[in-house]
Amino acid sequence: MRILVTGGAGFIGSHVVDAYIEAGHDVAVVDNLHTGKKKNVHPQARFYQVDIRDPRALAEVFDAFRPEVISHQAALANVRESMEKPAEYADVNIIGSLHLLELARKHDIRKFIYASTGGAVYGEPEFLPVTEDHPINPLDNYGSSKHAVEHYLYLYKHNYGLDYTVLRYPNVYGPRQDPLGEAGVIAIFTGRMLKGMECIINGSGEQQRDFLYVGDVARANVLALEKGSGGIYNLGWGRGVDINSLFRALADVVGYTRPPVYGPPKLGEVFRIYLDATKARRELGWEPRIPLDEGLRLTVEYFRQHPDA
Repeated sequence: MRILVTGGAGFIGSHVVDAYIEAGHDVAVVDNLHTGKKKNVHPQARFYQVDIRDPRALAEVFDAFRPEVISHQAALANVRESMEKPAEYADVNIIGSLHLLELARKHDIRKFIYASTGGAVYGEPEFLPVTEDHPINPLDNYGSSKHAVEHYLYLYKHNYGLDYTVLRYPNVYGPRQDPLGEAGVIAIFTGRMLKGMECIINGSGEQQRDFLYVGDVARANVLALEKGSGGIYNLGWGRGVDINSLFRALADVVGYTRPPVYGPPKLGEVFRIYLDATKARRELGWEPRIPLDEGLRLTVEYFRQHPDA
């Protein structure tokens, strides 16, 4: 199939592109390179440097490539930044997505795969692990903007017959994640540990997250090409790892001996979240394969080999 991947030069999106090409599909990437990097793009993929907020440029891509499937990975995705820039997050994550949905409707797209967030849409959980029918009460503008698009997907399916699958990601980590960014604690810690710098844990370190290796996320996007019609699916291990334990495990892999430095907790972040992926296992045939210890080893190995990543 001809698959258009938005955000395909980014951390997660580039791995999704790799998985689609490995599965034999023809892939084009749309990315404005705000956080993505051209070097991340698979050499067999066509690349268009386009912002999803530019409907005219997007329409030209659709006319040139004529995609059958859209895999929408592009987004602003920093919880902390979203609290400072709510309008910008709405503009990119909601309005940009609507431009894609309108083009999908006009071009009779077969399937729209949407990367949502399980880590931010639910808010502070009422029960754990969180299932897809948990109440939606996001605590930050990132989670709110990502969830809004899920409603638009339902609307476009009901009114126009656009098929879709929503994948709610947990905390994703692995090669190509930005070690200098504000999001992605494993990449940030890895980058600092390898340079012998201090690592700051925000809050007590007792916060829990569901850490999922990026290759497992990419595989879910391949399975969603043919399965999960009209469905919403959590991805994850269904168990939490606290940040203190994560720090120690990563320090062991790196050989880092400095103690962590503790700072104040960050506004808008939930304290504990991990996701029940039973539905994805049952309906998509997906389950995680790369355990945390192996994933940390692969991530550290990547950053050792790419010190300027």
